[in-house]
Amino acid sequence: MHTADATPAASAPSAPRLPRPRSGSAPRSGSAPRPGSAGPRFRLVATDLDGTLLRTDLTVSARTRAALALAGRSGARHLVVTGRPAASCREFLVAIGYEGLAVCGQGAQLYDASADRLLVSAALDLDLARAVVKRTEEELGGRPLELAVVTAAPENRFVVTPRFTDRVRPDWGLVGSREELWARPIEKVLMRHRELPDGRVAAAAALAGGDEVSVTHSEKGMIEVLPAGVDKALGLGRAAERMGFAPEDTIAFGDMPNDIPMLEWAGYGVAMGNAHPGLIAVADEVAPDHDEDGVAAVLERVYGPPDTLD
Repeated sequence: MHTADATPAASAPSAPRLPRPRSGSAPRSGSAPRPGSAGPRFRLVATDLDGTLLRTDLTVSARTRAALALAGRSGARHLVVTGRPAASCREFLVAIGYEGLAVCGQGAQLYDASADRLLVSAALDLDLARAVVKRTEEELGGRPLELAVVTAAPENRFVVTPRFTDRVRPDWGLVGSREELWARPIEKVLMRHRELPDGRVAAAAALAGGDEVSVTHSEKGMIEVLPAGVDKALGLGRAAERMGFAPEDTIAFGDMPNDIPMLEWAGYGVAMGNAHPGLIAVADEVAPDHDEDGVAAVLERVYGPPDTLD
């Protein structure tokens, strides 16, 4: 992958977020505009990958592919907005014939999938990362964390300490001590504690990081520390601006707390049936589970039933 023109994410302005009134009650299924309704006809479909577009087996179903094609024939564009770095999501984009821009790395990267070219990438200062880890452990009463990092682009390699996970994948890097994590430039740090709940670790990291970093919860057992200001709303806003779309043009789908900024930015936010309660609380609608083609179910209602399914 080429990395020319890579620039710090903090240098790019974030598109304004669109405030939406909330009733305080649970989202209602089936509330998205239907074809021919007075509601907006969304021109941008923003989807997370894991737990949203991808099934548990990491595939995209024929029904979902057909629904995305239906949206495309209606004039809408599909934009992937994922926590995975570009190097990790490329195979999934290729599998569905994805073209154009994608937002990767929790908003830290803007990736041109058609050209296999990274347009924007943000790095996390090593000294700051190490200090935030230390302060987080102090907030947790001295309980040590298991750590991982994603190295800087274009490599974007996942490097872990020995007890970060029970199974280390062959393409990951394994270090003998945490000091080795800081041997090369990184884009983010991932924290987990084997006994403490994720919410407590995330809260401690947020207190430790203050306004120096961004902290998000991307999946079970994985709290991420990113450069300040980086989140999915930043990446989505940057990509939408380049593509000529505004928040009100956008319907967004996600499943975890790291998707909250994206759903709040978009004109209409959909949480998957398998979503974290924190995301459901801010969503306009709850779709079926990702293994039940929840994205497709909503898109078929918004854009009309597909002619045929593969």
